[in-house]
Amino acid sequence: MALATYSDLKTAVANHLARDDLTSAIDDFIDLAEARLSRELSPRSTHKRATATTSAGDEYVTLPTDLRSIRLVRLNTDPRVVLEFMTPGDLYSAYPNSGQAKPRAYTVMGSEIAVRPIPDTTYTIELVYAEGLAALSGSNTTNTVLTRYPDAYLYATLAAAYRYLMDEQRASYFDGLTTVAMDEINRSEEAARHPSGGLEMKATFYGEYTR
Repeated sequence: MALATYSDLKTAVANHLARDDLTSAIDDFIDLAEARLSRELSPRSTHKRATATTSAGDEYVTLPTDLRSIRLVRLNTDPRVVLEFMTPGDLYSAYPNSGQAKPRAYTVMGSEIAVRPIPDTTYTIELVYAEGLAALSGSNTTNTVLTRYPDAYLYATLAAAYRYLMDEQRASYFDGLTTVAMDEINRSEEAARHPSGGLEMKATFYGEYTR
């Protein structure tokens, strides 16, 4: 059967367990699987793009609520300008005054980024970022990871289920399948991020910040 939705995943888990007394616990098994996938999957596997608009005289821009790590911040000007990530101390040392101009660098301040120089007009900022894993539920029936990697989702859920049942043999088996699946995903994502011969260029292009 297809594993495209939350309902599909729950049905597949129930079929593997072949028990009718664990229906209410399957949600917990999925929650545990999501916690593991969130920790261990490469951030690139959940990349998204968003835009925000600056205001003249205001250095702060609100970050997306689902942001896990920032991979790129740039101004959609002509030509486009990639902003350099700096620590707060470095940013305000490099741009100590309140003069306004086209931003050149940014730092992260809680749920916002601060750009310097302070914008002198309205700019569109583009962010490329890795999103946090959006938990599956009755109202959120799918997410990027389930769509791309349903096997990893299923294996991680079954590993959690068999650990709950204290069936260490099956738990270890599905834990191993989960590890293999995530290793393959992470290698594939890393290869896509760093094509042969392009490591130096890519490392320069992606100014990376992780929360």
